[in-house]
Amino acid sequence: MTDSEEPASELVAVIGLWLGVIVSLVILLAPAPEGLAPAGQRLAAIVTLMAIWWVTQAMPVAVTSLLPLALFPVLGVQPAKVVAQSYLGDSSFLYLGGFIIALGIERWGLHRRIALLTVTAVGTSPKRIVLVFWLATFCLSMWISNTATTLLMLPIATALLATLEGFRISAVNPVAAVQGTSSGRGMADPAFHHFALALTLGIAYAASIGGLATLVGTPTNIAFVNIWVRNFPDAPVISAGQWMLTWVPFGLVLLILTWQILVFGMRTPAGFQELDRNFFLTRLRELGHMRRGEWVMLVLFVATALLWILRTDFKIGEPVLIPGWNRLAAKWLAALQISEKDPLDYISDATVGMAIASLMFVIPVDRNPRGKLRFLMDWETASRLPWEILLLFGGGFAIAGAFESTKLSIWVGEVFSHFAAGQPVWLLVGAVCLLLTFLTEFTSNVATVNAVLPVIAAAAVALKIDPRLLMIPATISASCAFMLPIGTPPNAIVFGTGRIRLSQMAGYGLILNLLGVVLATVATLWLMVPQLGIKLQ
Repeated sequence: MTDSEEPASELVAVIGLWLGVIVSLVILLAPAPEGLAPAGQRLAAIVTLMAIWWVTQAMPVAVTSLLPLALFPVLGVQPAKVVAQSYLGDSSFLYLGGFIIALGIERWGLHRRIALLTVTAVGTSPKRIVLVFWLATFCLSMWISNTATTLLMLPIATALLATLEGFRISAVNPVAAVQGTSSGRGMADPAFHHFALALTLGIAYAASIGGLATLVGTPTNIAFVNIWVRNFPDAPVISAGQWMLTWVPFGLVLLILTWQILVFGMRTPAGFQELDRNFFLTRLRELGHMRRGEWVMLVLFVATALLWILRTDFKIGEPVLIPGWNRLAAKWLAALQISEKDPLDYISDATVGMAIASLMFVIPVDRNPRGKLRFLMDWETASRLPWEILLLFGGGFAIAGAFESTKLSIWVGEVFSHFAAGQPVWLLVGAVCLLLTFLTEFTSNVATVNAVLPVIAAAAVALKIDPRLLMIPATISASCAFMLPIGTPPNAIVFGTGRIRLSQMAGYGLILNLLGVVLATVATLWLMVPQLGIKLQ
């Protein structure tokens, strides 16, 4: 950021500080709308305050994320113990374990080798590099959680950025590179900053888009199936193949358009012209043979990816291609006479991440010059975790839990149902997509789907239209929260790289949110309706 930009940034922060306070007080003191519980109104005021402060960065992101711990109990939204428990959920530990694995990859230099191999294969065209990373993320996220996918892809992307920036500086100004005077130059170069923004932010977006393309790609899709079967037991079940015929094309179109938006106007950073394939092959040879630490880290990295991918049944359509290993684990747990819960619920992706991360602390690799044993990971390295992102996760989970406990999301759905009567089908579908897209910027998409879909289903029956016309696009839109770090875990993870300003994420995210609403509406009416044989009135 240049000096000329600092005052404008400070002005935005000051305006955001007071605007958040004023708007939240207006919501708090206004007469409660009919049907909205007082706790729901107070929650709406707090969420508005936090949203404005997050977007304008009136306060540090981590500080704003801590507000629920103070304001929820004081304003009677939730008890302090309940709020505190929201800050370390299953997803937080998935992030924690995944990031320790990423730090291990960085500690032993494996990320640098992978980055060099990647750029050697695809070349140094910024747009091509971005697209390759996005497509890989999209395909992977179709079968494993978007959080796990982001944690796998982001270390490679950040290593690639560091590698390209270092080599670019060497090509442009070898003296500065030797003297170490190029620190931070990449972020000062607008072309390189644009490239870094598109690569990192795009990984989060591609992970979310890939997840919605299959029934197993995200829990919200599974939640829809369960709600559909429970509310309409005599209706035909939607198969994974039927789902993919509509939403894989939707996902690919949204991905390509998102890529076009993020790389629009991208120029080749200075010095990239000097970085040809031979340049990187030379740097690969300079790294020499892989050391023991790199090999062990590579084995654990691949093992983590496979354990995440194969934890649940891998299938396309109805046939199970590869049974998930969690079924074997469930048999073991059943043998331990686990009866109060489904054994399949005991192990999650977080279990895998934390198990591998813990293992890294006990695997010996070599000895230091003093002869002391060195392990694959030590706490000095692990303590570099971006703890502020864990707090950001916690703030998002606290808001999501409060939306559910105060039934604010249900009230929003009921208000929508009231105004939906008598509207044309295309407008109803678009309105549902718009509602769910922006609602899940502040709430857990799974919790929102579970709370709002039954309301939408009842509204569809009352309006005498096929419930799938509203329920399925609503489910898809619940995965299309691109504006805020708390919208999805991938957003929060890439925000932690420090290469993305919240205002940039909000700006691009607003465009993509609206684009997703339009595309989901079109896909519903042009692809899903004829494919499922839905009759329009």
